[in-house]
Amino acid sequence: MRVAMLVTHIRAEEKLILSAFNNREISPDIILDRELNFDISRGSEQLAPSGIAWRAYDLIFERCVSTSRGMYALAVLNSWGIRSFNAYETAAICADKVRTSIALTQGGIPQPHTRLAFTPDSAMQAIEDVKYPAVLKPVTGSWGRLLARVHNRDSAEAILEHRQTLGDYNHHIYYVQEYVDKPGRDIRAFVVGDRTIAAIYRASNHWITNTARGGQATNCPVTPQLDEICVRAAAAVGGGILAIDLLEDARGNYVVNEINHTMEFRNSSQPTGVDIAQEVIDYVIEQVEVMA
Repeated sequence: MRVAMLVTHIRAEEKLILSAFNNREISPDIILDRELNFDISRGSEQLAPSGIAWRAYDLIFERCVSTSRGMYALAVLNSWGIRSFNAYETAAICADKVRTSIALTQGGIPQPHTRLAFTPDSAMQAIEDVKYPAVLKPVTGSWGRLLARVHNRDSAEAILEHRQTLGDYNHHIYYVQEYVDKPGRDIRAFVVGDRTIAAIYRASNHWITNTARGGQATNCPVTPQLDEICVRAAAAVGGGILAIDLLEDARGNYVVNEINHTMEFRNSSQPTGVDIAQEVIDYVIEQVEVMA
């Protein structure tokens, strides 16, 4: 089996993934996203930066830090019939919070009350429709960056003015969610194919609980209820290898907050006791062999 791993640089997760591939006696070619130069009009017979024709690869494993680089590389490679994990369409949905919310709604998956607006006036109305406190999020982005919790009209007006002044068009798309008063934690669950293989609680005194922002990871038991909503959420965005972020409401019900298609897991294997990288690679190899 010939595999290429598309990366920005080698992080802790990529080292674990390479080790898991090596455990299966596969040595992926490492392709740096900054070296990509696709001739879209020519097709898969052209050479990859590794010196091997793209069509020779059985699998491209995408692990780019840059969401846009990884997503558009997948778009090209998938158009040539080259299999990847995850697929472009799944990546494109997960990279866009609006598309994720639409997919969850179509799949009947519980999520926070969410509204979308395009001007400061309509965004103010959206915030008041979901009621205070409300959460403003960028439609793209990760690691809890540029999130804002607004408690009243004054703070909402100030943030909307700042967003409107910024030049990027993404700042002028107003994605508004209700604030779910979670119990000082949220849940990140890891779905591989049709199984939730592990989950962690991410606890923090701050309302943003990402481990990248200091949240502390502990094991979260994967109950049948948790597995069911996570597998359904993964299927709603196209399936594959995904991290599902969930919140628990005041009654203990789960709501899906976000879905990540290039998941980080360095802080999750130890508390869960699950070798996440090996589970992922064993699944990938199995899927490629089935399709061979």
